[in-house]
Amino acid sequence: MSRIDDYLAEHASRFEDELCEFLRIPSVSADPQHKADVAEAARWVADHLSRLGFAVEVIPTKGHPLVYAESPAVPGAPTALVYGHYDVQPADPLEKWITPPFEPTRREGNIYARGATDDKGQMLTHVKSAEAWIAAEGRLPINLKYIIEGEEEIGSPNLPKWLEANRELVAADVVVISDTAQFGPDLPSICTGLRGIAAFEIEIQTASSDLHSGSFGGAVPNAIEVLTRLLTALHTPDGRVDVPGFYDDVAEPSDEEKASWKALPFCEQEFLATAGAKATWGESDRSILERLWSRPTLEFVGISGGYQGQGHKGIVPARALAKCSARLVPNQDPAKVIEAVRRRVQALCPPYAELHWRAGHGTPAVSIPTDSKWVKAAVQALEAGFGRAPVFIREGGSISIVTRFVRDLAMPCLLLGFGLPDDRIHSPNEKFRLEDFVRGMRTSAHLLAKLAEDRAPARAREGLRRLLARGFPCEPRAGPAVVAQQEPRSIRMMRARIYRHSQRRVGVTG
Repeated sequence: MSRIDDYLAEHASRFEDELCEFLRIPSVSADPQHKADVAEAARWVADHLSRLGFAVEVIPTKGHPLVYAESPAVPGAPTALVYGHYDVQPADPLEKWITPPFEPTRREGNIYARGATDDKGQMLTHVKSAEAWIAAEGRLPINLKYIIEGEEEIGSPNLPKWLEANRELVAADVVVISDTAQFGPDLPSICTGLRGIAAFEIEIQTASSDLHSGSFGGAVPNAIEVLTRLLTALHTPDGRVDVPGFYDDVAEPSDEEKASWKALPFCEQEFLATAGAKATWGESDRSILERLWSRPTLEFVGISGGYQGQGHKGIVPARALAKCSARLVPNQDPAKVIEAVRRRVQALCPPYAELHWRAGHGTPAVSIPTDSKWVKAAVQALEAGFGRAPVFIREGGSISIVTRFVRDLAMPCLLLGFGLPDDRIHSPNEKFRLEDFVRGMRTSAHLLAKLAEDRAPARAREGLRRLLARGFPCEPRAGPAVVAQQEPRSIRMMRARIYRHSQRRVGVTG
C-alpha cells in the first residue's frame, strides 16, 4: 500500500484543484434553471471515470441523469458498488455566505462551497482512490462499480425504479456510501443506523375566503389559531409525541449500544453552539444522542397562512397550512405512523373547521449490523486512513436510497462519513476539511485492499458470469462517454452490457 499512499500524498494538491473545479458547477437539482448545470456535473463525473478505464454510461431519466460505471473485471474478487450524488442543495440565503457558494475558497484548512461535503467532496474520495490504485499498481484489486446520481437532494425520484429494473447489472457484494459525518474532529466513524422519515401536510380551512378583521374578527374562527392550537396538542410539555400508537413499534437500542454512546466525547454546549440554540428540547428521560439516533420525532418544518406581504393587512385568515415530518426509528412503518397522526389530528380538529390532509413520501429506518466481514474491513481501512480506530454511531437523518439497497436489493451497506458535524450541509458556508479529504481518499484506497482479501464466491460475481454467458453484443454505444474503439475488449463488452441493461430503465425520456 505504500506506493498507493505515496501517490495520494504526491497528488493531493491536484485533487484539491479538481474538487474546486467540480464545486464550481452549480448542480442544483431542485431548480429547473440549473438543469444544464446538473447535466454538466454528470458529464464531469463520467469523464473522470472514463479516464481511469471504466466503462461509463450517462443514463437519462425523467429528471436528471445518473452516471453508471464499471471497472474491468477482476476474476474471483469481490464487487463493491460506490454510491454518491453530484447534485447539491440550493445556496439560499446567498447573503449569509462569506464567499460565493460556487466559487470554492480555501481558508483555515477547509474548502468552502456548496456541495463541498454533501456530497461532491466525499464522493470524489472514492474516485481518486481508484485512480491511485490504477496509477500505482496498474489495476484495481476488486471489481468496482459506481452509481452517482443527480437527484438525491430532491428525494431520488427516479433511481429506485432504475435499480429495480437493473438488479443484475448493479449486483454487488457490498455498497460503499460516504454521505454521513464523523462523530467529531479526528474521530473516524462508521454509521450503523439511519432514521427514516414520513412527510405530510395539515391544512385547516375555516371560511371560504379571508375576512375583514373589523367586520368578522372575534366572531368567526381564525384558521391560524385553530391550526396552531392543534399543532401544540401533538406534543406533551416534556417533548413526547402525544399521538396514540406513535411509539408502539419502536425498537430500543441494546444496552451495549447505549453504553458505547455514553462513552463518546459528546459535549452539550458544543452541540448547542453548533445548532445556534440556547437550550435542548425533547424527551427529558433520554440522552441527547438517544433522542437524535434512536427516538422518533414529529417536527413542524413549515407553516403558512394569512397575509405574508409587507406591512399589515386586517384579515381573519381562512386557511393555514403546516408542513410536517416524522423521523422514524427501526421497526416503524411510515404509512402506519402517518395514519396514526392523521387520526389524532382528525380527532383534535373542531367541527367548524375543515381538515385537508396530504400524505407525502416515507422511508423506513435502516440498521446495519456491526459484526459483518465488510464492517470489519472498514474498521481496518479507517484505522489506516485516520491513524486511529473508528467509533460506531448512528445518524438522525435519512438516506432513502440506503433502504433500497439494504431492504429491496439485499446488498449490505458501509456508511463511512468523512465530513464533520459543523460542516453546515444544506446551510450557508458549507465546508469540507481538506485534511479529511486526504484521509478519506486514503481510507477508501485501503478499503479496496481489505475487501480484496475476501475471495469467497459471491452473488455479484455469479450474476456477472450469467450475464456474460448470454452473449451480449460487444459494440459500444455511441455517445460522449464512449472512448476510442481501441479500448480493451473486456471494457467494450462491459459497456455493451451497461447499455443493454440501461434499456430496461423505467421512466426514461425519448
